[in-house]
Amino acid sequence: MYALIDGNSFYASCERVFRPNLKHSPIVVLSNNDGCVVARSSEAKVLGIKMGVPFYQVKHLVAEGRLKAFSSNYELYADLSRRMMHTIATMVPTIEVYSIDECFADVSGIANLTEHGRMIRQQVQQWVGIPTCVGIAPTKTLAKFCNHLAKRHPDYFDGVATWPEWSESMQKRALASQSVEKVWGIGRQTAAKLTTHGIQTALDFVCANTAMLRARYGVVVERVQRELQGVPCNLLHTEIDAKQHIIRSRSFGKSVRELEALQAAVTHHITVAAAVLRTEGSKARTVAVNIHTNRFRCDEPQYYGHQLITLTAATNDTVQLNRVAQILLQHVYRKGHFYKKCGIELGGIEPITVFQSDMWQPSEAETGKAVMDAWDKITARFGRHSIKLAGELLSDDWLMSRDELSPCFTTRISDLLVVN
Repeated sequence: MYALIDGNSFYASCERVFRPNLKHSPIVVLSNNDGCVVARSSEAKVLGIKMGVPFYQVKHLVAEGRLKAFSSNYELYADLSRRMMHTIATMVPTIEVYSIDECFADVSGIANLTEHGRMIRQQVQQWVGIPTCVGIAPTKTLAKFCNHLAKRHPDYFDGVATWPEWSESMQKRALASQSVEKVWGIGRQTAAKLTTHGIQTALDFVCANTAMLRARYGVVVERVQRELQGVPCNLLHTEIDAKQHIIRSRSFGKSVRELEALQAAVTHHITVAAAVLRTEGSKARTVAVNIHTNRFRCDEPQYYGHQLITLTAATNDTVQLNRVAQILLQHVYRKGHFYKKCGIELGGIEPITVFQSDMWQPSEAETGKAVMDAWDKITARFGRHSIKLAGELLSDDWLMSRDELSPCFTTRISDLLVVN
């Protein structure tokens, strides 16, 4: 038996945790560089604000005091997500963190499922401050479906929808009430094709011929159908799969021309990616750097530069990786362009237990390891931004525009709430 616990309008809810005065206010959260709406509170949805709408189209509502807008505060959201998952983990045998705002939980053997779901909601609300909905069912797909119903009909389900407690007729009515596109694992294109075969609702999909689905749409769609029929095909994944690549990229708050701004951005991305490698006990064998102009500015010359190199020996040393990345950046940089974005990619990732030295060059592994160990201890104690490579300080022109950024509250000492 599975439960899917999902934070309601998670980003918007995070903005309310330390601001109770915003409890019933319409809230939107903006994408990088305050470009468009990526999260909405229920009150903002009532105003008719659509997901993905550019911020400038709703900015007048902010000026009129009818809407609150916030820049994406990733540090705050990540910390509250961690607290939410930890709270849930104390109440169930096992969880699988599926995304920043939702997780699957094993609730097998628990007697009163609905009551336990309500206890999870109450605990997360009390300890973290995030409202949630819970869907409980014999399969993960059905749990996701029930969670969707719990969100759509809060007055009826009170935030917890439990599939096994429904009669067969109620289960069929629930499936018939939702289009096949709402089924987890069925995308828009597949849903459009299914509609041409008369499969319009989730109930139609459950009752469809399995052999036909497998022949026309493959085994993945067949598994989705079997999951909706109550046959588990997708078990909990409690162990995180090893990364094959680490990709870091970000659009700039404004276009940049100077090499120094690109060097600072690349240094930042390499620093974060290398820290991830060390945390996961791995190292990378390939390094790639890319830069490009703003493709939406047709009045400006367009350019995209990308270069990759394979290292003689894999490493997770920030200094070594950045040295290589800066050389690649020098090769792809062209003067005279206005650059809008840059990124790096680390590939060929392997465990640190795998070792292959270069017989023609002295090894820097031992010295580098000692430096990186000291680096990680400092950042673990004083925060990720407490130590940086000098290259990251060459310029701040590459930083994102976050004019509506709220305090971090839980991840920065200076932003802690002070109660008088």
